[in-house]
Amino acid sequence: MCLVFVCDEDERVISRQPAPGACPYCGGMVQAMDVESQWRFCFLPLYFKTRRRYYCSFCARRLVVH
Repeated sequence: MCLVFVCDEDERVISRQPAPGACPYCGGMVQAMDVESQWRFCFLPLYFKTRRRYYCSFCARRLVVH
């Protein structure tokens, strides 16, 4: 008998808004996105976490704040 367990992570964008500053690579506008991630094990949600991520709206690079 073989049992297969499915574990995956699902992410979805909750909101987007302009952020101050400019992209260091191309000089484009920076966009802040609130992303909700959800871990599931066999379709049962285990945990939720909301993060803020920054992206350039022109070159689409993910930017890291130090």
